[in-house]
This record gives sequence, structure tokens and C-alpha cells, in this order.
Amino acid sequence: MNRKISFILTLIIILTLEACPTSFNELHPVNNIDSAKTIFLVNHGWHAGIVLKRTDILDLLWPESKGFPNTRYLEVGWGDKDYYQSPNPHLGIAIKAVLWPTSSVLHIVGFDEAVTSYFPLSEIIEVRLSSDSFERMILYIAASHYLEPDSISKPIAKGLYGNSQFYLSGETYHLFKTCNVWTAEVFQAAGYPISPTFIITVEGLMSQVRSFGTVIRKDGVSSGKANNIMEK
Repeated sequence: MNRKISFILTLIIILTLEACPTSFNELHPVNNIDSAKTIFLVNHGWHAGIVLKRTDILDLLWPESKGFPNTRYLEVGWGDKDYYQSPNPHLGIAIKAVLWPTSSVLHIVGFDEAVTSYFPLSEIIEVRLSSDSFERMILYIAASHYLEPDSISKPIAKGLYGNSQFYLSGETYHLFKTCNVWTAEVFQAAGYPISPTFIITVEGLMSQVRSFGTVIRKDGVSSGKANNIMEK
């Protein structure tokens, strides 16, 4: 059996096992309204970005955030390395990303405008977390970086818009680990009852987050400052 077929069969078995009934370990993400942290999930039409307040992030937990000093917000996304970085992604890159395990990157953007102004046509969901849940979310994001031998993750390329950078991720992109699955896992790490298993589209992700977040804008996502970004 060649390696490609073997890999696909292994993923199917894993997916089947993960589909078995399980109970979520709900960690009560907001247990003290006074210490709650606010984040945002922004729908870009194909994937979603997580927006966090820069001042809420401890540099010790996510050292790469120090690369964006004096900014109000950070947006982070994750996806296939070649597709995400390509200025003109084509079908061949998309097929390779889906059918074969590939390298991945994190895309981090720093900005100062209000989230609704920076992403003027995107659906935006506000989510509140306790300080502990927020730290678990940050640790998951930080752990997605590929670390050099000196334990530092360095930018590998300029990002797609605004003040942004690409960083190499240590995780592998494949059919069952797409950008929307990764984002769902970030929320799951924070303690929210979200299932990444059957999430394929961004709508599948957004629909689950709507169940515990607050939709602050439900406009279309066909265009806009970041809506032309097509990340797998």
C-alpha cells in the first residue's frame, strides 16, 4: 500500500473514532464577569480570524506577540503554507493542500482601528472568556508556532494586509486539519463546547461559535479589507 493511500485510511479511522459520542469538559470560560477577556471571531468568507486585544496578552505566554508593539489588536489565522502565502492561489495548490499533508503558517496582523471598522463587511462574533480560559487560548496559539533551535519563532514573510507577518507553524495541514478546524481547536482549548470534527466550512465554525458568542454584526462577507483573503 503506498504512503498516500495509507495516510488517507489512517485519517478516516481517526475521524471515525473522534465521531464517537463524547462529553465536553466545559470549563466555564467566563466565571468572573469583572475579569472577563473579550475576543472576536471575524468571518473572511472562506476562513475566520481570531482577534485579541494586544494588552490582554502576556508576552511570556506568546513571545511572538512582542513583534507587534503598540498595537491595539492582533488578528491570528492559520493555514496551508503555499496557499495562504500565494498572492494568486490556484486550484493546483488547493488540491495539494487537501489531498496531501503540507506545511502550515500562522498569519498575524496588528491594527489599531475598531474591529468593526477594520473589517467593515465581515460578520463578527464577540466572545468573552475568563482570564484562565483566555490564557489557555493564548498557549494553544503560541504552541502552534514552529520554534527554531534557539526556541524563537521568526517571521518568514510579510503578511497579506496591513502590519502583518507570516510565521512557520509546527503543525501539518491536511484534509481533516484545515484552518477552520484549527480555529475550532483554539476555542476548544479555552473550554468552549465546540466540536472540530465535522467542521469543513467557515459557516460550520461560525454557527457553533454563535451558540455561545454574541453576533455584533451579521453583514455579508463578499468583499472588504480582508475579505479577499482565501485561506484554506
